[in-house]
Amino acid sequence: MLIGVLALQGAFREHEYMIRACGDIETRQIRLPGQLEGIDGLIIPGGESTTMGKLMADYGFLDPIRERAGQGLPVFGTCAGLIMLARDINGSNQPRIGLMDMLVERNAFGRQVDSFEDDIEVPCLGAEPFRAVFIRAPYIMKVGAGVEVLAEYGGRIVAAREGRLLAAAFHPELTSDKRMHEYFLNIVKIAS
Repeated sequence: MLIGVLALQGAFREHEYMIRACGDIETRQIRLPGQLEGIDGLIIPGGESTTMGKLMADYGFLDPIRERAGQGLPVFGTCAGLIMLARDINGSNQPRIGLMDMLVERNAFGRQVDSFEDDIEVPCLGAEPFRAVFIRAPYIMKVGAGVEVLAEYGGRIVAAREGRLLAAAFHPELTSDKRMHEYFLNIVKIAS
């Protein structure tokens, strides 16, 4: 299994570390669209979504990722990656991949200084709470009929899945808990 991690900005190395910690799985840093060939799954890490959208547009990533996802490639977006996966961004027309039927709010929990950690319930991961790291995090305001809500925090949707697409408003790569990455790898395994 080969998991690509978009390496334009953000915590891509931490995602690679977590994927490797899940077992004998290879990772590839994706810096050019041609490097999407041959991967079994793609992670879009956190970062700054406006900058990430601009970089993805400038480097020609948007259509190739849409195309590969349309062919069944599983994609996991965290924080800014969640924003990039959303079809609609409240008050913004920034470049995005736009694959998931959801409306998101950027910086919904405040600025960088307001970043925090807390335990959240993520039933698909089991009974034990997941320690979620929120850094200038978005949240999902609304989902379409085909989107499954996986977790909420304070009444706000913070994780969702639509088929082979997975999105989290928090940073699971900044914890020692591998369960979100294992959940994604299971999606990849089933898709293969």
